[in-house]
This record gives sequence, structure tokens and C-alpha cells, in this order.
Amino acid sequence: MNKVVLMGRLTKNPEIRYAEGENPVAVGRYTLAVNRRWKKEGEAEADFIPCIVFGKSATFAEKYFSKGQMIGIVGRMQVRNWTDKDGNKRRNIEVVVEEQHFAGSKNENQEPRREPAEDGFYPIDDIEDDDLPF
Repeated sequence: MNKVVLMGRLTKNPEIRYAEGENPVAVGRYTLAVNRRWKKEGEAEADFIPCIVFGKSATFAEKYFSKGQMIGIVGRMQVRNWTDKDGNKRRNIEVVVEEQHFAGSKNENQEPRREPAEDGFYPIDDIEDDDLPF
């Protein structure tokens, strides 16, 4: 079984590119800083896990995720081996993201949480139907 579940903070904004071909596919990349369970001399240590995401999930990540944000992902580990142009053997280990979720509260530098309107719903400003992820 190859299953990975991680929660961490994005080290920078997700980057997206499009694979070449007849039907280009969005390919997104980001790195998660995941805290280790044990602390060294009172300071938390983190692992920096490279992640790759495809298709609509990639465009979603680029649009809605940002540096410092806490997210949770579910995916699988992937190991890629290749030989570079100088003949050196190279290896890359990354998580192929199958699910991604918002996992934390808004950062202090973002707008404060709004109170619900009289009807119990929270207002959504400046979002059109095309911007919603569902």
C-alpha cells in the first residue's frame, strides 16, 4: 500500500505549468513544511516535502493556496530516477497529491472572520459562480 497523509504549511505559493501535448494538462508543484513530532532543544524541526498535483486540482491550488497557509493532503509517494545530461544518476522523491484540503484558520494578516448575517449565512464578497471550486 502506498498512502501518504500530511498536514503542513506551504513554503511558497504553488507554481503551475502546463504539460506539452495535444491536450495540455495543468501540473502544479508546492512544498509542505511538516513539523516533526520531536523538538530539538525546544525548537520544532520540519521536513520539507515536495508535492505535485495535476489537472483541476493544480489550478485550484494556484488560485486558492498561498505561502504560509496550513493545508492537508492525501496522496502517494513517487520515486523518479533518471540520468542527467552529464551522465549523473539522479533521484527525486515527491508526493503525488490525490486530495487537498484547507486545514488551518486564516493568518493574522488576513481579514478577520466575519459574523454571519441575520439569515445565518456568511457573506461572500467578490466571488462569482465561476470562481467557486464546486
